[in-house]
Amino acid sequence: MPTRPLRPLDRPPAHTIVVPGSKSHTNRAVICAALAEGTSRLRGVLRADDTAAALGAVGDLGAEVDVDDARVATITGVAGRPVVPDRAVDVRQSGTTGRFVVPMAALAGAPVVVDGHEQLRARPFGPLVEALRALGAVVDGEALPLRIDGSGLAASGRRPVVRASGSISSQFLSGLLLMAPCLPDGLEIELTDRLVSIPYVELTLSTMRSFGAEVDHDDHRRYRVAPTGYRAADIDIEPDASAASYFFGAAAVTGGSIRIPGLGADTVQGDVVFTELCAAMGCSVSVDDGGITVVGPPPGELRGIDVDLADASDLTQTLAIVATFADRPTTIDRIGFIRFKEIDRIGIPVAELGRLGLRAEALADGMRIHPGRPSPGVVDPHDDHRMAMSFALLGLVHPGITIDDPGCVAKTFPDFWQVLDQLGS
Repeated sequence: MPTRPLRPLDRPPAHTIVVPGSKSHTNRAVICAALAEGTSRLRGVLRADDTAAALGAVGDLGAEVDVDDARVATITGVAGRPVVPDRAVDVRQSGTTGRFVVPMAALAGAPVVVDGHEQLRARPFGPLVEALRALGAVVDGEALPLRIDGSGLAASGRRPVVRASGSISSQFLSGLLLMAPCLPDGLEIELTDRLVSIPYVELTLSTMRSFGAEVDHDDHRRYRVAPTGYRAADIDIEPDASAASYFFGAAAVTGGSIRIPGLGADTVQGDVVFTELCAAMGCSVSVDDGGITVVGPPPGELRGIDVDLADASDLTQTLAIVATFADRPTTIDRIGFIRFKEIDRIGIPVAELGRLGLRAEALADGMRIHPGRPSPGVVDPHDDHRMAMSFALLGLVHPGITIDDPGCVAKTFPDFWQVLDQLGS
């Protein structure tokens, strides 16, 4: 449908919600399995546009891919040497896939073109391109489409060292790390500036080790990867902690109770920190071996907070909406780099809140959100899945909220609206 009108809930929800598999975990595991020797099985993979992009891209580069109705992906890898396809590898709108597949394409040893959707062509690839060139690859272009010729990535008998930025996106670093075990001498990576989204890099390292890679680091300043290649593995994909945040946020704003099974204290996803933010705002949070439960406070008792969200920036829009229900302003800091995501994730959320009559301010490195009651209106998500899903929380409480272009959630959570409807049952 072209728009999605929302109706406030009749009563606070008390539900157990099953969210799909983690996009971040799925796409990292797909790259490792595709580069591995042998056949891997990934259970619980996310089936959405972004992961379809990753699966399609590694298939173009020679991996054999099959995904069954039980969300099990069976992938036979290329043992570190991708094939050269007869067409451009299309990474669609998936920034994660693009930043991971470009280094993978360099391992083919001959020119490979990687391209994507117009929206992704506008996103930065410069730090990744510079690092690949420093390693000896020839890369034509600074953004998609890119032509990558990795024939210069030959063995020299010593481990190469490359310097890279981590301040724009941790995906550049993760892409280099994922390719590194397949380089003839391995790789060392030295960061030239502060690293953002450290938990996502931790997820990258954890996934690599699941496939037999040997990698260590000095407090996320310098990384050393041995030339082990990857071995096939059978792994379970966790539920998506970012997707869970919308439902934990629903509990916070409605005073309801939401339980997400499959997430726990040992999760490898940094975005589970949203439950700590909920607790700081006055929610009750309980964690056990089976999952996490968040119970929101009574109406009017949610507290505003000041938070550094550099390591979990995908939670920004969800927190911004929850913050409109708080008792004082909330400040989200150290997220300036998210202006270069699918959209400007500072300026556009602030503008959309303003269009609904809510007060929010864009800051030099973040945003400040003031409590308030929105006027009825239509939210334009600007083709950003996280905009649509986070702003939907307003409609669980306030009448007259409509989301335009609701289908954009297919990027990471195709069944979001059906799952959200469960809260009213």
